[in-house]
Amino acid sequence: MGFQIALVILVIAAIFVVRSIKVVPQQHAWVVERLGKYHGTLTPGLNFLVPFVDRLAYKHSLKEIPLDVPSQVCITRDNTQLTVDGILYFQVTDPMRASYGASNYVIAITQLAQTTLRSVIGRMELDRTFEERAVINSSVVEALDEAALNWGVKVLRYEIKDLTPPPAILHSMQAQITAEREKRALIAASEGRRQEQINIATGAREAAIARSEGEKQAEINKAQGEAAAITAVADATSDAIRKIAAAIQQPGGDQAVQLKVAEKAVEAYAQLAQKNNTMIVPGNMTEVAGLIGTAMGLLKGGARS
Repeated sequence: MGFQIALVILVIAAIFVVRSIKVVPQQHAWVVERLGKYHGTLTPGLNFLVPFVDRLAYKHSLKEIPLDVPSQVCITRDNTQLTVDGILYFQVTDPMRASYGASNYVIAITQLAQTTLRSVIGRMELDRTFEERAVINSSVVEALDEAALNWGVKVLRYEIKDLTPPPAILHSMQAQITAEREKRALIAASEGRRQEQINIATGAREAAIARSEGEKQAEINKAQGEAAAITAVADATSDAIRKIAAAIQQPGGDQAVQLKVAEKAVEAYAQLAQKNNTMIVPGNMTEVAGLIGTAMGLLKGGARS
């Protein structure tokens, strides 16, 4: 009998210990009610409750939670149906409000996200919905975050996963994209041909200019060379004449000139005889002397002038 009483007391003590000691995990918050009324929030670690008086009413995770928002059909400003699918990220920041602010804050956030998304897309045309996803996401987050304050929830971000127009609209959009790409290809090809013609014309012009500059420079160089040659010949001839005149003025110059002229005359007669195959001998040697005297007269007259 005593053993049974001790066993009962031990069981009751174990129940008291189990109901009074609570260990809360990290990043969790447990809401405690005392006699049906909110009493407090248990933080991570070891906590104690009053058995049969306090009870754990709600358990919340304080981690960031992804919530898949079901896809829905939205009507754009230009009356086009658009199927939208998104994902929402939120976090419980106030466990007390999350427990008593809404009967189910997950359903409330999901429904509000869908209605807000329909409102935002309804103010846009179809093309803008594809271009301004960031605007749609920020608008949904702003509207949800303001309403979720009373639910103890912080909406962190919203991301659109898919935007799917009807098949007919999708086909027309693909045809438009194809036409636009073909247009850009034709423009690029024409620009390439235009640039090619410009490059060819520019190259031909520069080549013609280069050829004309080369020909001009060649003519200048040729003229300068000819002028320099003429000047050099004239200078050499002038120096030679001056030297000959100076040599004649020296003693014995006349005799040297006479001898030279006589030698040239004899050479001339000899060459003439060789060409005609006939020996030509002057009939009167005084003619040779007269020829030499005439040449000497001319040389002396040139020296005096």
